[in-house]
Amino acid sequence: MTAALPEWFHLGPEGGWTADMLDRLPPDAPPHVELIDGSLITRSPQTAVHMLMLRLLERALTPPDNLIVVREMSVTLGIRQRPEPDIMVVTRSALTSLKTTSFKPEDVRLVVEVVSPESVERDRSTKPIKYSDAGIKHLWRVEQEDDRPVVYTFELEPSVRAYVPTGIHRGRLRTDIGFEVDIELDLEKFIGP
Repeated sequence: MTAALPEWFHLGPEGGWTADMLDRLPPDAPPHVELIDGSLITRSPQTAVHMLMLRLLERALTPPDNLIVVREMSVTLGIRQRPEPDIMVVTRSALTSLKTTSFKPEDVRLVVEVVSPESVERDRSTKPIKYSDAGIKHLWRVEQEDDRPVVYTFELEPSVRAYVPTGIHRGRLRTDIGFEVDIELDLEKFIGP
């Protein structure tokens, strides 16, 4: 049985939540809280496929030295927008301290969302619009199809500030996002005998 969320979480501060407030949540706040349209969003427990996909991408992405792969950190898109993509590729210079908790959109080269049953609408519609409006160049959305990952890749079309599809990847993810990507999408190798 899960504990009820504290009263401060439901009511929120007068005037609503802002991006900078996430760094000052009380110690009893749930981990991995993101801010969408001024509302705090917590995520439900993740499945093995979600965790394994994050591990695979984090290990397999090999950006040049001026970029770094970060996991489960947020990007501040505005005063009431601070989503937490599952994976990001950001400029190394944006990681200014070990206390860094969020990045600016201009420092983000790629956002990756691994879709969970509770996040389908946010990951397919809400977040892509916010990421494209902020000018983030690449978005990947990972979903499950017949118990296997499928990666939908998108690139920002700058004249309309909207994402256009660049591919649907099953079995292998091959693309270029300013550096070559070639990842075998096999999660079975992580599962024991």
